[in-house]
Amino acid sequence: MSNSETSNFLVIGSGIAGLTFALNAAKLGSVTIITKKEKRESNTNYAQGGIASVFSNDDSFESHINDTLIAGAGICNEKRVEILVKEGPIRVKELLNFGAEFTFEGDEIQLRREGGHSHNRIVHANDLTGKEIERVLLQKISENKNIKILENHICVDLLTEHQTINSNFQKRCWGVYALDVNANKIKIFKSNVTILATGGVGQVYLHTTNPLIATGDGIAMSYRAGAKISNMEFIQFHPTSLFNSGSPSFLISEALRGAGAILKNKNGEDFISKYDIRGSLASRDIVARAIDSELKQSGEQYVYLDATHIDKQLLKNTFPNIYDKCLSLKIDITKEMIPVVPAAHYCCGGVYTTENGETSIIGLYAIGEVAMTGVHGANRLASNSLLEALVFSYRAFNKIKEVGDYKTNLPEIKEWNDSGTINNQEWILIAHNRKEIQTLMMDYVGIVRSKIRLERAKDRINLILNEILEFYKRTKVTEELIELRNLAIVANLIISSALSRNESRGLHYILDFPNVDDLNWKKDSFSGVTT
Repeated sequence: MSNSETSNFLVIGSGIAGLTFALNAAKLGSVTIITKKEKRESNTNYAQGGIASVFSNDDSFESHINDTLIAGAGICNEKRVEILVKEGPIRVKELLNFGAEFTFEGDEIQLRREGGHSHNRIVHANDLTGKEIERVLLQKISENKNIKILENHICVDLLTEHQTINSNFQKRCWGVYALDVNANKIKIFKSNVTILATGGVGQVYLHTTNPLIATGDGIAMSYRAGAKISNMEFIQFHPTSLFNSGSPSFLISEALRGAGAILKNKNGEDFISKYDIRGSLASRDIVARAIDSELKQSGEQYVYLDATHIDKQLLKNTFPNIYDKCLSLKIDITKEMIPVVPAAHYCCGGVYTTENGETSIIGLYAIGEVAMTGVHGANRLASNSLLEALVFSYRAFNKIKEVGDYKTNLPEIKEWNDSGTINNQEWILIAHNRKEIQTLMMDYVGIVRSKIRLERAKDRINLILNEILEFYKRTKVTEELIELRNLAIVANLIISSALSRNESRGLHYILDFPNVDDLNWKKDSFSGVTT
């Protein structure tokens, strides 16, 4: 195979955002999808809960918008939230038309409720919604001759004007350098339009619900290329991951609390009600902080989620994946409480985009979790993430179709040059640095923060990042080294963004400043953009 490939559209990532974009873009031209692992491996595949969307006559767009704004603690982009909510149902119906087998009650879609929602509006496929969405999208992709998927390819860097032979081009993205892991060589992927759909950053933390691939690659690459990055301080910790379930941590869906499960401490007390009148159905940031506080007070390693009062057959039928996983660990959720602990789950910040997925670099779009569209603000409302991926991937496609620059002439790109580098065998350094970053972030930049912890984390991460960059310069690239560099950069961005926000808001809870609930904060408050 040649070291250079060309397509009209290059999609990086194989989750819901990337796959839905590819299916639409294939109507206009050739599409190449690069994924660094097996094509089904994505955050989408691990999504249990579902897609938040207004399908009931009892519900309304206004209610969904209001719930989203409340969760976002005053810094959601209200126009984009309206876009998300109002364009959502038609995008979900497209999945149904593709053949997605969501759960029905008779002729109607069954709707659940999750924390922060005032109505039942979660469309789901029991507790394996993400897996079902991946199944149907990959089936459609396999039937489309205009789409090619390349597995085991990890992107190294974006191609901008600096990598062109004739560097007189304006600031623009022309594709990527990517490592073919199996062939162990760098390839050039040129494209008129590059779509980042690389997912999240969960592996920056020691405990996360994200798969091993979630190393912030798209954000780190965009940052190195000079794109605007924003709101990285807002890292959502899912309140209920199954304690001691390995890495990634097994997620206990918020839908279980929506069905009536109650969080309790070691004494069997419903402690969440002390923190919020909504109890176990409060928004994720509040529940995660309440659990964190309870654990620090008690010295315990976990709290419990009690579903034993819910009908046994309902639990088995509605949450088969959770039931089976817990049973494999000798926990019968119909009879025993589930030990749970918060884990890093979702990044509300990312590559700054317009309402049509455009980044600050021409030819580069970002969709899904890698993007900062503004719809999540300081805290994502449960099950709005899959909806965001659907809505904004379609809007990106429409914008590209309107602009019509997906068939422009492509420049000549400089070949990858790794002369002077060596195959370094000191891989223990990589493993150690990765663990050090994850532990540092968990201890100092977790659910509850302080200025002194953040400043200490900043000093440490700068030392680690400089070590990694020096190692990178003299060593031939590998998958592990690429991910390590990206993790260090993303960790640095999170810490820097957290230090720049001198208030507690949403997921950024810092002991040095009062919570915004106690202040007359402005609705358009927005964190500084990092470039």
